[in-house]
Amino acid sequence: MDSARALVVALALSLSLGFALASHSAGAGQTETRRLHPGLRQGYALNWSGYSAQTSLTSPASGVVTDVKATWTVPTVTGSRSRAYSSVWVGIDGYSSPTVEQIGTEQDWTGRTGSYYAWYEMYPAGMHTIGRVYPGDTINAEVASKGGGTFMLTITDVTHPLTYTTAQVNSSALLQSAEWIAEAPSSRFGVLPLANFGTATFTAAQATISGHVGTISDSAWANDALTMVTSGGTVKALPSGLSAGGSSFSVAWKHN
Repeated sequence: MDSARALVVALALSLSLGFALASHSAGAGQTETRRLHPGLRQGYALNWSGYSAQTSLTSPASGVVTDVKATWTVPTVTGSRSRAYSSVWVGIDGYSSPTVEQIGTEQDWTGRTGSYYAWYEMYPAGMHTIGRVYPGDTINAEVASKGGGTFMLTITDVTHPLTYTTAQVNSSALLQSAEWIAEAPSSRFGVLPLANFGTATFTAAQATISGHVGTISDSAWANDALTMVTSGGTVKALPSGLSAGGSSFSVAWKHN
């Protein structure tokens, strides 16, 4: 990172407005929390890397995002003797609002081996484990708003056949944004070490906003590419540019 960009990151971090928190259990006695709102200026976050889409990055419309979906391959995590954590997910809300409706996969490093499973979460409720997944598996995931605060969350492991759908309610959801994210979960002490997941690649990414179906780069809305950084400006995870059609990108691990 050059000095000018590091200064911009440091300034953004210094102006952080704080974070909304939601529970997420990691197992083995470790309790994680999700920091739902990146809390920084556009382009950077302490715990998210990927893309968000909404009608406006500064003044988003509410009640307009009704669906988000994508496909990814469960990445393989590596590490040393220390525990580390990572999540890959799609969701509605969280970029500019205090709720999130999300479903995805966990790729954690236990200090000896990788731990992989599917989960969903409806903030402010806690995380629910769905079942085991395996590195290299192809995952399809979708979150759909059905009106009245009701959401259908679906995840399918195409490789090791598993399909799970649940109806959940969050009447306070603002339906402002769609997200495609690789995340470093957090504990009550702060952001946890990010597991080395190599590269997480999203394909077939699309959203429905104001009744219009499109990819991340659709001209009907704005999108923000989020680079995950430490409080000192070190890049932890970096999103690629979007594919020509706007439906694919990857997130590369850089630092724990």
